[in-house]
Amino acid sequence: MKKRIWFNRWFSTAYHFIEAIKNNPDGMEFEIFGTHSNPNTVYFHVCDHSETEPEIDGEAYIQYCVDFCKKNQINVFIPYQHALEISKQLKRFDEVGTRVLVIDDYSLMETISDKGKLYESFEKNGLEKFIPDYHIVTTAEQFAKAYHKLHSCGKTVCVKPVDGRGGEGFRVIKREADGLKDLFGYISHKVSYNDAYKILASEASFQPLMVLEYLADFEYSIDCLAYGGELLAAVPRKKAGGRIRELKEVPELLQLAQSIHDVYNIPYVYNVQVKYNQGVPKLLEINPRMSGGLHISTLSGVNFPYLAVRLLLTGDARVEKPIFDIRATHIENAVILGKGQMEKAI
Repeated sequence: MKKRIWFNRWFSTAYHFIEAIKNNPDGMEFEIFGTHSNPNTVYFHVCDHSETEPEIDGEAYIQYCVDFCKKNQINVFIPYQHALEISKQLKRFDEVGTRVLVIDDYSLMETISDKGKLYESFEKNGLEKFIPDYHIVTTAEQFAKAYHKLHSCGKTVCVKPVDGRGGEGFRVIKREADGLKDLFGYISHKVSYNDAYKILASEASFQPLMVLEYLADFEYSIDCLAYGGELLAAVPRKKAGGRIRELKEVPELLQLAQSIHDVYNIPYVYNVQVKYNQGVPKLLEINPRMSGGLHISTLSGVNFPYLAVRLLLTGDARVEKPIFDIRATHIENAVILGKGQMEKAI
């Protein structure tokens, strides 16, 4: 009997994860369910079943997930939307016979999901050399103090919410506004110090914000697969300009991945993002899930999405040694979302 897998609201590259799971080398058969609040979600077209999610949050969303799993007899739930909250409610999914591909230690999941807590944890666990200079602020005055402290050391300063995902809320702080160049130039992630301060000062306080040194050198993502206390695979993926990615066997990054595993013992599949500064890889974040570029790392011969599911279901999987020195890119591909008469625009 086919095992049933559900992807709730994910980003579009879940399309590739689903294909990797279906096209596995062991011939295991799966029935894929997908949901999203957008009915035109592209990965619906590689799902066997799909439906539109309701726009709800909190306990209502958790109950929706439990009910969905029970109704559809889901064997494996792979959450992205509200994964942190879901990790706190695993017993409810166990009761309906569903395994969830997520960290089963809520306190660890909470630490990893908050960059401030994660950086503090790195400091406590002997990994402080891998974190950039940073400050956590909640007021405009704290922001100003942190900015000037970093700027006085000759560092370019940037900000990011402690719970931001991907590039969400990331801004590089520049000393002066560039006037017409800002208005007529390309849209960028840069904002002047005065504009940033003015915006932050409009509120008495705000959600915790990281003020940190900007890391200008190469960026790597390290996709990792682990189970039973063992790091089974780690594939460093370098951003090599534009859409170019390189899979490289970098000893210090493989050692960093091992060190992170030894401390946190994150199960199944996860991603470590770093950026170099003066020859030292500095942590950006850890994503306790499949990363957006994971489909590139599968070119190493390690089928991360399928192996993570197999490990969750069986506790056993043969993991090939990764192939490195691969340069890759991706191209746009047209996907028909629907056929027939389209509604006229009003």
